[in-house]
Amino acid sequence: MEIIRARVLGFCMGVQRAVELASIEAQAVRNDSLVYTAGPLIHNPKVLADLKTLGVEILNEPPQNLRDCTLIICAHGISPASEKNLRGSGWRVVDATCPKVKANQLKARELSKADYCLFLAGEADHAEIAGILGYAEEAPFCIVVGDAAEAEKTAAELFDKKGYVKTALLGQTTISEEEYLSIGEAVKKYFPNLEIIRTICSAANDRRHALRELLDKADAILIAGGKESANTRRLLAIAQESGKPCVLAESASDIPESFAAYKTIGISAGASTPDSVINEIEQGLLLNSV
Repeated sequence: MEIIRARVLGFCMGVQRAVELASIEAQAVRNDSLVYTAGPLIHNPKVLADLKTLGVEILNEPPQNLRDCTLIICAHGISPASEKNLRGSGWRVVDATCPKVKANQLKARELSKADYCLFLAGEADHAEIAGILGYAEEAPFCIVVGDAAEAEKTAAELFDKKGYVKTALLGQTTISEEEYLSIGEAVKKYFPNLEIIRTICSAANDRRHALRELLDKADAILIAGGKESANTRRLLAIAQESGKPCVLAESASDIPESFAAYKTIGISAGASTPDSVINEIEQGLLLNSV
């Protein structure tokens, strides 16, 4: 069996920064103080398990009775109201928000204060979108749209209610260029002066381009990464659209037995997938082919 790795793998800058910050905080703990993350730091189970061994625990709800602890804001960010509550409650707060997500949040606030009606392209239940919504509270109109059809319908409703207004489009940093542009074109049918803000993360785009380069070289595709990771699921969608056999694997145990029959397998990975998981999966593929 031949295994071909995509030319872009490993942590993106934002994930690397968040994991390093959490590791540093865990190693610096003294006097039995505790380290928590406000929700999952990133969307990869192996990394979260490794951090737990260092003493970093996940809190899905803010602690009520803890004072001597450190709370780390996840890479996807949180709303300003949530951050204010955390900082005012006696905990030491470390902001591990990805710098690109933070820039997106601040842009949403800027446009909101300038009375723009905002369209947010992305997944309504994703932590990153929830955080951005918090920064857009002053906007006269702000709605999340998942695809071009939804965007066009929402734009038509806004036009019927308010006529021509200032509009802008921001997106989840992991959305694909194609999805983002199609949503923008849909909104422009009613608001031709729509300002499309360039919010897509280049690291996510690079991984998608690298995957497409693999498709003609491999008989099957394996996407390494967490099932909760938005950018990893988008990689899987690209592989599925190609019609080639593909699977999303969080670990070597997720490799289908059928993959042993393929001569060439391409490996791609989400931006929150550590090298250790990619190496483990590659070894699992090789062992299964023997």
